Amino acid sequence: MRKLIGDIKITNAILPSEGVAGTADINGAIIDMSGFDGILVTVVMGVITSGAATSIKMQQDTAAAMGGAADLEGTAQTIADDADDKTFYIELINPKERYVRLVVDRGTQNAVVSSATYIQFGAKAKPTTQGANVSGESFDRPSEGTA
Repeated sequence: MRKLIGDIKITNAILPSEGVAGTADINGAIIDMSGFDGILVTVVMGVITSGAATSIKMQQDTAAAMGGAADLEGTAQTIADDADDKTFYIELINPKERYVRLVVDRGTQNAVVSSATYIQFGAKAKPTTQGANVSGESFDRPSEGTA
């Protein structure tokens, strides 16, 4: 069996400090998809005030600065104002352009984004290097004992 962590790349899309209560939209980190087949995006919501109009979607562009970012058809998901502490996901396989990002559209009332994470998969070059602020360890058949 292979270690999953060697085949994927984990990157923070939105940090907890960026997702504090508010109504302003949040653009997630820009991800370069070169060398990967797909990406799984997870968005963990915090407290959402009643009446909040919140949604998520994905965008893509050929340029790293995302100056001409275009929405990806069908990726928009409406988040109900009673979806506190719920996790949402979007999976893209073989996006047509090199750069992608998550967008959280917040309006009307406060909505908290606890965090959002990108997991790129189908790495062409292995092992992968994890994104900034991501660390951990992998264990194969660990023995019982003091952690």
